[in-house]
Amino acid sequence: MPREMVKKCPECGSINVSWNREKGEITCKDCGLVIEDKMVDFTQEWREFDSDGAQRQRRAGAPMTYTEYDQGLGTEVGQKSDLFQLKSQSRNKFFRLRKWQYRISTAIERNLKLALAELKRVSSYLKLPKSVDEESARIYTLAVQRGLVRGRSMESVVAGALYAACRRHDVPRTLDELSEASGIEKKEIGRTYRFVTRELGINILPSNPADYIARFASALKLSAETQSESIEILEKAQKAELTSGRGPTGIAAAALYVAALIHGEKRTQREVADVAGVTEVTIRNRYKELLDKLKLEKEIKKKKKKKK
Repeated sequence: MPREMVKKCPECGSINVSWNREKGEITCKDCGLVIEDKMVDFTQEWREFDSDGAQRQRRAGAPMTYTEYDQGLGTEVGQKSDLFQLKSQSRNKFFRLRKWQYRISTAIERNLKLALAELKRVSSYLKLPKSVDEESARIYTLAVQRGLVRGRSMESVVAGALYAACRRHDVPRTLDELSEASGIEKKEIGRTYRFVTRELGINILPSNPADYIARFASALKLSAETQSESIEILEKAQKAELTSGRGPTGIAAAALYVAALIHGEKRTQREVADVAGVTEVTIRNRYKELLDKLKLEKEIKKKKKKKK
């Protein structure tokens, strides 16, 4: 119910009140009592007739973001296009101010400028969502503030922060993919990732092999039925405790390989291994474990007989 309908005069009990929004007053029409004289108007004080007008009249800037070294709150002394419109004396003055603005920044800010640019480059290469960018930038900023970057390359800490953010947001990316995108060795990224998460107290659950199925199946051009079958195989493998202590990418690739055989979509172990970023030996070992423990050989033979 609107506020105007429930407001009562404390003097005569009348609900016949007048709202004067320009003066900020509420008065009783029956007895003339001023009920409120400092009414707050929470609505905007301008009218907008199109989206451009709303954009021009907006006084708030962009939201805070960790993907900028100053969290998006800093200002810049003039744009170059604007400065050239000034006279030569004023232009030189503003160029000096711009130069000092860059010089005054602290060591942490200078580090963040370079690191966040590298982070955006790697994230763009891996096609990561904005939520992962924001989380990884936050992790890297905390690592810099606590001095965890000293003695380590900036690129390795960036890659470790990105991998941690991917794990937290359930965005499946392997260490091999991060290594290819950043140019850092896989072992170094894993070592830095473990160190940063331990020092910052970031708890990350083990990655689920099912998260990799959609990406691997898309790369191998497998049907939706094969994807569903592989997820069912993974669920059975988890119940049989076949996934514990094994790499999620290897077990996911093996489940997808078995599902492809069941549905007659033959893919070689080499093709599956290349997509998953593991060796053929890993695929072969996980494949044998799934066949032995889950007794999937019968299903493969049944599918073959039906097709004949």
